[in-house]
Amino acid sequence: MSGRRKLLLVGLAVLLVVLFVVAVGAGRGDRGGPDDDGAVRWLGRLVGDSATVDPATVKAGCDRTGDTLTVVSACVLRVADPDGLRTLVLRSPSPFHRAGARDAGFTVDDEVEPAEDGTAVAKVAVDRASEITVGCAGGVACAVTIGS
Repeated sequence: MSGRRKLLLVGLAVLLVVLFVVAVGAGRGDRGGPDDDGAVRWLGRLVGDSATVDPATVKAGCDRTGDTLTVVSACVLRVADPDGLRTLVLRSPSPFHRAGARDAGFTVDDEVEPAEDGTAVAKVAVDRASEITVGCAGGVACAVTIGS
């Protein structure tokens, strides 16, 4: 094997190790999560974040005032086809539950709790017309805002 090929293989091996270290969060002790600052968020900033869903394209099966929904037990949100990958952002001062069906025949459920700032935030990736069900914790009425 020539010296040039050896150098190329060593360079490729170093690159793979660096990418692996970045992908696992450089040895972080916790499991991480979708809102953590990690390699995925860093790469997302590098290529640019996806735009958010326009609240005007979301129809709701519950009372709505502007971009704020009043959810009593459950509310179905119908998101129009966004013509590309967009993020539906849901915020509430109260804990809430969201569920959305996927093509593979299963439902994605998520219990969203308020963070330290007192706001519960759920981000849902949408790339076609979708339905997301939102409900409040404990069956109590809550307000959920659609926005960025």
